[in-house]
Amino acid sequence: MWVRAQPAFLLPFQVGFDYNGISMIPYLSNGFQPQRQEDKAMARIIVNTARSKGTINRNIYGHFAEHLGRCIYGGLYAGENSDIPNVNGMRADVVQALKNIAIPVLRWPGGCFADTYHWMDGIGPKQERKTIVNTHWGGVTEDNSFGTHEFMELCRQLGCDAYISGNVGSGTVQELSDWIEYCNMGGISPMSALRRKNGQDEPWNIPYWGLGNEAWGCGGNMRAQYYADECRKFATYMRSYAPGQKMVRIACGANTADYHWTKTVVENARDQIDAISLHYYTVPGTWEDKNAATEFTSGDYYQTLARTLFMDELIENHSRIIRQYARGKKIGLVVDEWGTWFKVEPGTNPGFLYQQNTMRDALVASLNLNIFNNHCDSVIMANIAQTVNVLQSMILTEGARMVLTPTYHVFEMYKGHQDAQQLECYAQTAMIGEGGESVPQLHASASRAADGSILVTIANTSLTDDCPIQCFIDVPQTAKATARVLCGDAHAHNTFDAPDTVAPAALEVLLENGELRAALPPCSVAAFTIR
Repeated sequence: MWVRAQPAFLLPFQVGFDYNGISMIPYLSNGFQPQRQEDKAMARIIVNTARSKGTINRNIYGHFAEHLGRCIYGGLYAGENSDIPNVNGMRADVVQALKNIAIPVLRWPGGCFADTYHWMDGIGPKQERKTIVNTHWGGVTEDNSFGTHEFMELCRQLGCDAYISGNVGSGTVQELSDWIEYCNMGGISPMSALRRKNGQDEPWNIPYWGLGNEAWGCGGNMRAQYYADECRKFATYMRSYAPGQKMVRIACGANTADYHWTKTVVENARDQIDAISLHYYTVPGTWEDKNAATEFTSGDYYQTLARTLFMDELIENHSRIIRQYARGKKIGLVVDEWGTWFKVEPGTNPGFLYQQNTMRDALVASLNLNIFNNHCDSVIMANIAQTVNVLQSMILTEGARMVLTPTYHVFEMYKGHQDAQQLECYAQTAMIGEGGESVPQLHASASRAADGSILVTIANTSLTDDCPIQCFIDVPQTAKATARVLCGDAHAHNTFDAPDTVAPAALEVLLENGELRAALPPCSVAAFTIR
């Protein structure tokens, strides 16, 4: 019998080994592999502990917080005078939950908002700060009580790095240069003196700076060549202020498959940048007629996953272009906006992009994170959109109440991949689907941590069928395995009245002679830890 083989990523050549008389070859040119008749119901995963693409940058598990809807105000930030428990204005419950998933980096203040944001409006005494209208998102008025100092206080409480998107669209070179000096200058200067006047003596040494956001759209509707020239100019004045001070200049990259944009920016600005971004959202249906977050058909479900898997092709193609036109310079890829984009919840402000979060979202998160892990040689950061109350959120809040989403639980189950050594991982599995869409039933990634433990994360994309698996892995005879699984009906989600409808549970697993066996429920994400 023959089954279609779907690699977690394609190998450029054959790597074969023998296991109990079965030739295990992760990739054949015709895409097929033999499977014994008696094992036809058992899917196989091969983890090659001898091969790796490198370290999985912890920033792949990054997040994004824009001044959009209730992400900042009412989500991350309650205000110092709020009845909701807070520390210096930051919601204590939300901060603790995010610390539990080891959030490594947070992108702020946008998004489209970034290219209308003037940072000087958000510093100094709060009663003196300028009130603004958020013209991009809902037309609401903001009092600028959450600015640079508040953002850095949030990052301090979270223990994460900061990634600031600079205003290139409506800002000036001087404005962005001054912001960097304000944040990173440790010596005597006009901007460091202003920072000290506002209560922060030591520099924050912010490492990641974006050169605008979506310059091809809301960030200025620029053409690629024009943006490349602007990028060169702005980046010239983005300086480090101390020996060894980290400064990663991240150019605005492409919208989805705009390879011309990537080529033009890298070719013309490679000497001024360290990374370039990519934005890709999973949008089932059309932009004008998206799916609802909790009401969708099985065909919609498989279309969602199929469109998610397009991320793999995008990373392959953009990375190839970056390597070609960087001409030897190491320029990383930063996927700083990704996730699902559905209709807003009924009765909510359309400009707030508030949507529920189901097991379908959990599968989307799992597939994307597996893809990023397996492209760790090119992807140096990724930032899911967004952290709280917006699009594919980790957390939803309503007044003093908070609920963790299925996507949150995937990030918690996957956090062991951060800073671990990626391991070559291959899934031999069937193609499944409906309505003309097909996806591999299994999708996986694996890594080895500094303590030698191995984490294998696997998604079973089938809506209806469980999937017995064999995972072949070279580990000592004394090794032990534990596993957890997140599963449920694809429409299952957590609410404020039922916050634990979707939560990880223990999964039975057997490990003998380098063979791990388990049965994955339908629509599930599993994490196997081997020590």
